[in-house]
Amino acid sequence: MQLDHFSFTPSPRLTFPIKYLYNDTFWRSPTGPIFLYTGNEGDIELFAQNTGFMWDIAPEFGALLLFVEHRYYGGSLPFGNASFSSPAQTGYLTSEQALADFAEVVMWFKSSRHAEQAPVIAFGGSYGGMLTAWLRMKYPHIVAGGIAASAPIAQFLEQTPCASFGRIVTADFARESSQCVDSVRRSWAFINEFGATEAGRQWISSAWRLCNPLTNATDVTGLKNWLVDVYGNLAMVDYPYETNFLAPLPPYPIKVFCSKLPDSNVTDGKLLLKSLFKALSVYVNYTGAATCLDFGAAATSALGDRGWDYQACTEMVMPMCTDGLNDFFEPTPWDYDSYAAQCQARWGVRPRPAMATLEYGGRARDRKSGV
Repeated sequence: MQLDHFSFTPSPRLTFPIKYLYNDTFWRSPTGPIFLYTGNEGDIELFAQNTGFMWDIAPEFGALLLFVEHRYYGGSLPFGNASFSSPAQTGYLTSEQALADFAEVVMWFKSSRHAEQAPVIAFGGSYGGMLTAWLRMKYPHIVAGGIAASAPIAQFLEQTPCASFGRIVTADFARESSQCVDSVRRSWAFINEFGATEAGRQWISSAWRLCNPLTNATDVTGLKNWLVDVYGNLAMVDYPYETNFLAPLPPYPIKVFCSKLPDSNVTDGKLLLKSLFKALSVYVNYTGAATCLDFGAAATSALGDRGWDYQACTEMVMPMCTDGLNDFFEPTPWDYDSYAAQCQARWGVRPRPAMATLEYGGRARDRKSGV
């Protein structure tokens, strides 16, 4: 796979290189199609190595594969190490400008290969899938079609009930075992019980082999937030084969996870939490190489947590809530005011919760149901 940098000038004052990868092994030059991957919130190599469908069908269609990195992720940093230093630098991080980047790169790439007649088909998954859908909508003269997988383009204000995501994640686990769901749901109370005292926090720190012991309520909240992310990640990568996209995982990792949990009728909190740690080890230590559990670490260093956190605090405001009844999470209401205050504290910006639907459109609101 070739690796190069495209020098892009989005404004008279800002020039920076955008990383792209391409493979022309199967290309019927110069009119064969170009399969474009619209880069997500991370290193473009991560997505090029884990997007098998494009590679599988490229020989059949005689296609060239082109993976373009999203600005502010991986090595495509407009201000280098200072790209996240203040709103003045970070403010250029928007999906709208990323789409314009993709369009610019495609036009330049086609011209450099004398492939002006080559049709472009965009591909993307998750946030990358959202970008694929929006790219096709905004630049139909550049992109002939798009395949957007798991693209939550309607996970915005007044578009989708905030509890939907939690229910879907829970349903993935329920397919393996209703007792698995019950055990996870009951574990929160025990985590809270042990997390309320110094002795209990010490016990969890030891039993779960935490790299950094729990010392206060804030640490316990951090651990619970990490668990929420892990359950969502397991649902996202519950593939029937081994993968290392977010972490090294076995085939059907949710099935393996659930197999480690005891009967849901178990009332011994320590037994349940010890079993939960074994189940979590499927995600955090499948290879057995880890000596401790670092719940403060990102899922993978190749994902750009800072950039996505900023986007989630500006235009990618996706309301989510849980009730603990229709899902296996702790009851957590959607609190926009609290969310906005945290964004202001972290980034000095206020969210624009209606921005995505204003920019790209959305579902017609059902006045009876409110969604």
